[in-house]
Amino acid sequence: MIAPYLLELTSIKQKERWLRPFASGGLITAIGMSEPEAGSDLGGIRTTARRVGDRWLLNGSKTFITNGYRADLVIVAARTPDCGDRAITLFGVEDGMAGFTRGRKLDKVGQPEADTAELFFDDVTLSEEDVIGEVGRGFHAMMARLPTERLSIAIASLAHATAMLNETVGYAKERRAFGQTIGSFQHNRFVIAELATAVEVGRAFVDRCLLAKIQGDLTSVAAAQAKYIATETQSRVLDACVQLHGGYGYMRETNVACGWLDARVTRIWGGTSEIMCEVISRSLGL
Repeated sequence: MIAPYLLELTSIKQKERWLRPFASGGLITAIGMSEPEAGSDLGGIRTTARRVGDRWLLNGSKTFITNGYRADLVIVAARTPDCGDRAITLFGVEDGMAGFTRGRKLDKVGQPEADTAELFFDDVTLSEEDVIGEVGRGFHAMMARLPTERLSIAIASLAHATAMLNETVGYAKERRAFGQTIGSFQHNRFVIAELATAVEVGRAFVDRCLLAKIQGDLTSVAAAQAKYIATETQSRVLDACVQLHGGYGYMRETNVACGWLDARVTRIWGGTSEIMCEVISRSLGL
């Protein structure tokens, strides 16, 4: 998520400062968009940055920030009223800056390997060298890069669904009930056949979107469709995999149980499924 911002919006000096250590693995990054009252609706951001002489004073808070607890650099979206009522600007906020604090590490249902935290900004003093991209153009910068983020989510979601489905097929070939493997029951065979088909159909569309991205033709609508179909398919596959594993599928010691918990958030982050449907329906003139 962060790479496009550092590659496309930063100056040469900022690239030396942030991109080089980012690429070498020495800089952990996060992006601060979501707030307690502004999730999918980025227009509802309340964090502000106001000019004071040649400086900016950043105040506000963010929540649900992946890597937020340990990030060395956070790209923070803040409303900049000096540039217009709805203007948003992106800032690079570094660990150790005065006034930048982190709240609790949030207790998520899944994905425990990725910390998620609350962030607070109390008169954090920033310079022009901390501004990422154009002042007042942060909303446009985020909107322009959301299709790439959503395509990435779609690719990861289908890859995850494929891995869990393959594992479940193997389990269905070995697990026995009523004197035969559970994969030999017609109902189970049909469920697996439907899921395998859904994954393949989703992959075909996502691959088409990936090609469009490479060619520079990926639209926000196509990216929304890719994220929607991939994450909804992933959730359907994982739920069925848990069911096919029976009681074992509800145990955290199994991959499908952990995968089921991990997968649920993909229909929320990067824009909820409902927001994806909004994007798609508007393109149809509805």
